[in-house]
Amino acid sequence: MSQSLLTPTALRRASLDAVLGFAWDADAFTASDVLDVVGITRTTAIDVIDELVARRMLAELPNARAAGDYRKGRPARRFAFRPDAGFLIGVDAGQSRLTVTVADLRGQSRAVRHLLLDPEMDAADVRRAAASRVVDETLAQAQLSRADVVALVVGVPAPVDRNGISPPHRDGFWRRMNPDFAELFGAWAPIVRVENDASLAAVAERAVGAAVGYDDFVTLLAGDRLGAGVWTDGRLLRGAHGGAAETVAFDHVRGVDGAWGLGHRAAALARRALADGSLPASSGLRELDPAEVDGKTVLSLAADGDEGAREIAGQVGETLAIVAGVFGSLFDSRLIVVSGAVAAGAGPVISAALDALPEELDLPAPEIVASSLGADIVSVGAVRAAVEAARTGLLDLPRFVVTG
Repeated sequence: MSQSLLTPTALRRASLDAVLGFAWDADAFTASDVLDVVGITRTTAIDVIDELVARRMLAELPNARAAGDYRKGRPARRFAFRPDAGFLIGVDAGQSRLTVTVADLRGQSRAVRHLLLDPEMDAADVRRAAASRVVDETLAQAQLSRADVVALVVGVPAPVDRNGISPPHRDGFWRRMNPDFAELFGAWAPIVRVENDASLAAVAERAVGAAVGYDDFVTLLAGDRLGAGVWTDGRLLRGAHGGAAETVAFDHVRGVDGAWGLGHRAAALARRALADGSLPASSGLRELDPAEVDGKTVLSLAADGDEGAREIAGQVGETLAIVAGVFGSLFDSRLIVVSGAVAAGAGPVISAALDALPEELDLPAPEIVASSLGADIVSVGAVRAAVEAARTGLLDLPRFVVTG
């Protein structure tokens, strides 16, 4: 039987990774606390802790006597992770809105800025300049600089491969949405990831949302266009070009007939009902200017019991049932999470979808729930992804090398 042996260097790195990972999630701790969780000797634990203090990733706190916990014997040294040892940036680079969040290494927000974008002004140089400017403005708001950043993650409405590049599209849309953000921010940020926005929404749901504890689920960004982040067997699916869950496939699915989102469909149905006069006399939709109707308003009225809006929500729900059935059949998902700004009013749509879903699926039907993370879900996911990227790569950054 063969056995692979770790070299002393690899053993040291494994010990550093293990202790840093423990500290990242812990409050104040002692070497004994480390021994209870990490399988290393006391001598190694103390040595590794001291190195992480020297690397400025941990801080040594007043000992147990000073903290009031000492009873007898030698007081234990106490340590804590330094979440301010570096900072993270999460960027939601949507087609019509840019959101930038600066956070510490545990993902606690320090500053957030939003910028509305003109969807028609989507040239690559315009989007690059806007994203770069808002990132710098948000850092300044947090009283930080580029030198403080250790990881930056960008979410875009396009497929993205493992190198942060979007594939060609017939009208160039994908590469306009992702005008090589990996190169732009990689010029100064040590760790950079570019991801599909729905994939980051799925990261957010699994970290702090409706999919905590789920290994098989789909997160739908369902406003104007459908976007899907798919987790299967505990892994986020990507594909060779980042298009593993690209929803243009719904152009060919009867009853869906396109990748339009739930919000878009609700607004279109409401405008049609206004035009043909089919809305009930009591419906609040009759008071709206058709040009100002949007999906969020329609679904909010439906959630409040408006008869006309609820009828529209029922029709949208039948489409959602087909969408959920397709994802459930392809990926055997346990859960579908409706996310984004429309999620707050998605209750009637989800109820209608659940009523129709058993007819669409031979496998056990997935649950369908609304997200509670709101319109900033992609930004939340970008920050969570930046936390994970920092956890993986922090020890390799030159700024944390021990000198002298």
